[in-house]
Amino acid sequence: MSDILNFLSKRRSVTAKRMSEGTVLDDHLQLILNAGLRVPDHGGVKPWKICVIKGESRKIFDEKIILKEFKKNNKNASEELIKMESSRFQRAHTIIAILSTPELDHKVPEWEQVLSAGAVCTTILYAAQSFDYAAQWVTEWYAYNKKIIKELGGNPIKDKIAGFIYIGSKNKEPKERIRPNKDMHITYY
Repeated sequence: MSDILNFLSKRRSVTAKRMSEGTVLDDHLQLILNAGLRVPDHGGVKPWKICVIKGESRKIFDEKIILKEFKKNNKNASEELIKMESSRFQRAHTIIAILSTPELDHKVPEWEQVLSAGAVCTTILYAAQSFDYAAQWVTEWYAYNKKIIKELGGNPIKDKIAGFIYIGSKNKEPKERIRPNKDMHITYY
């Protein structure tokens, strides 16, 4: 089996809750981002944007954007939830936000452009995991918040956050989980 297939058949995500900040080396980050740019982009449409959040920017984004939006929409939130929302991005060393930015009047159908943004997410996730970093593709409430989309450089009228890729260090190896039964999901015509 090739090294790539061996990696793909065994790779697992480490949840953001179970990772620690650690360090993502800058040269690794550049290779991870470059891999993300190599996805099928439908003849050069490139219907996505990538925003890297690391260092002190994580704390600023947490406190000034995520927490503010959370409090605005959750007036009776517990102190425990407020604490969690105030430090979401600080669970990992680097957060990579991928926005789906389709050109709506383009000959390439919008759906195919959206799939291209998903391919960026998958490729960045796998590239990070190939360096043995803890990594997870996350979409939670803040991926659907218009203020956050705008803050990341998107147009909230048409753009969506395809995902946040959290990258940090493993606290421990993730446990294997039950995988799909191929007989239930694959057919041959």
